[in-house]
Amino acid sequence: MSGHSKWATIKHKKGAADKKRGKLFAKLIKQVEVAARQGGGDLESNPTLRTMYQKARDSSVPLDTIERAVKRGTGELEGVNYENVTYEGYAPNGVALYIETLTDNRNRTGSEVRSILSKNGGSLAEPGAVAWQFERKGVIILDRSIDEDELMMVALDAGAEDLVDEGDTWRLTCEPTDLNDLRDALEAAEVAFESADLTFLATQTVPLEDVGAAKAVLNLIDILDDLDDVDSVHANFDVPDDILQAAAS
Repeated sequence: MSGHSKWATIKHKKGAADKKRGKLFAKLIKQVEVAARQGGGDLESNPTLRTMYQKARDSSVPLDTIERAVKRGTGELEGVNYENVTYEGYAPNGVALYIETLTDNRNRTGSEVRSILSKNGGSLAEPGAVAWQFERKGVIILDRSIDEDELMMVALDAGAEDLVDEGDTWRLTCEPTDLNDLRDALEAAEVAFESADLTFLATQTVPLEDVGAAKAVLNLIDILDDLDDVDSVHANFDVPDDILQAAAS
């Protein structure tokens, strides 16, 4: 199982009680605004906006806040012009990092990302150095108590590619363009899920087999995640559940 995928799920479950909830809201609102700017404000004709809109709703961002973000994106309200900038690098132990940001000042963001990497045992890489180790996917996380056969019956017909047992959860993956259809199919069948998002999954992984190595990588990811301009951090490590839980405690 992917250590980073499991770690992301752990953080998602902790998020509701996290004191950084306001920072999470700000990042989600930026995602909505950028999606509306790039593809228009109609949810039906802009699947990326629909995904980001629903992601914000799932995280309890107020509806009026989301709708104002859409209007800033379409130009109906004045807003900041954010751009997508990605950075590639390495964490300790050779773990590859693919860092997505939404920024209004790429010089500031690049400097902050480089500084954090260098201060925490990582390094910035040239464009293309690690991107080939990740692929864009739709990912839906569900509670492990859901019956596998029932889940597969609904999911396969709606475009799911794979179902992975990650201990406490199932992870459904699909092509990015199928995420909304898969989500709709699960909702229609009244199959509850914990999250649905577009993300990057590693195509190969680096094993981390002791708590110290896992902590070093998780610490760097958390510091990067805490940057206002960082949208998401993807890493290609693999770690046993017991070591991951020990490192997360």
